Formats: sequence, structure tokens, C-alpha cells
Amino acid sequence: MPHRQTSKENTMALRVPKAELPAELRENLIKQLGRVPEPHEVLWNNPKLAEANQEFSAKVGTWDAADASLKTFAHMAVAAQVGCSWCLDINYFAALNQNLDLAKASQVPRWRESEVFTPLEREVMEYAEAMTNTPTTVTDELSASLLGRLGPAALVELTVFIGFANLAARCNTAHGITSQGYSDACEIPLAARPETSGVASTV
Repeated sequence: MPHRQTSKENTMALRVPKAELPAELRENLIKQLGRVPEPHEVLWNNPKLAEANQEFSAKVGTWDAADASLKTFAHMAVAAQVGCSWCLDINYFAALNQNLDLAKASQVPRWRESEVFTPLEREVMEYAEAMTNTPTTVTDELSASLLGRLGPAALVELTVFIGFANLAARCNTAHGITSQGYSDACEIPLAARPETSGVASTV
């Protein structure tokens, strides 16, 4: 699948230089992902921070109160809204490795126009976008609906997961990190985000 680069991606360069990773970590990342993720190399300029981020990321990966596909769709919705092509790329690649529905995952950037998603999936992506808006636009009605559908444990998990997705997406875009082509392995092209998404933001 050819990666669809935007002109913004073509012109953006890393704003912080890459740091040299420890050999063992570099080898492990290459074994897991086929190449070293640029966010790891940039964050390694501050090894304590990078290690803490890795530890928390690993813990996030063990959470299981909320469905994995819902969290992946939520993360991709955040990435599309913030404009983090790296997060979109790696999460679509992750969807492939998690055996998630790629036909659905490919449509996350245009989920409002797509008809492939269930009502719950649409609410989760709406929630992700509402949390990502500045200021946030989560309503009592949307929160109550998700609470009824998911239960408190899963909703709290989903909320913190979306917050973590915002942390990653916003740090990557600020550092000038863009797609590394992980999702090239996916047969279904990743849809482009519509120019007018209907998402409110006061930024």
C-alpha cells in the first residue's frame, strides 16, 4: 500500500535531533517493529523521561477493561484530529497485528462519513474527539451513554487512554515526527481525513 504523504509531511523535519539508543533496546525495537520508531530516538535525549514513558506505555498495553478495537479506533481518531501522521500510521499497523477489522480501521479518519461503524464505535470516536477539542466538549449525555454501554471501569480506562493518546500525538507533532510507513504492510489504504470534519475547536 503506498503511503499517502501530505505536503506538510514532505516539508516537516525533526525539530529535535535523534539520540543514540542503547544497542539492546534498538535491537528489540527492530525485532518488534522492523525499524526504530523516531519518537523513541527523540525522547532518548532524556533517558529518564524516555524510560518512564516506555514503562507507562507498557502498562497502558496491559489494560483490558475496554475493548482493544475501541481503544485503537479512539487513538486513531485523536491522531487524525491532532494531525499526528505517525500515530495514525503505527496504530493502523497495530490494528493489522491485533487482527482487528482493517476495513473499519482504515475508515477512522473519516468515521463521521463512513457507514462501517457500530453505534458504540461511533460514540467512542465522538468521545475521543470531544476530549481532544480545546476546550473539551464532552457532554453529560455522551458520557452517560458510554457509561451505560461500557460500565465505569471501561469508561475510566477509555478516558485515560484517550488522554495518553493526546500526550503522544501532541508531543510527536511538536517534535516534527511524521509517518515512518509502518502501515505500508496493510493492504487497505488508510482513508484521508475530510477537510471539513464537523469537529468543533477553539484553538
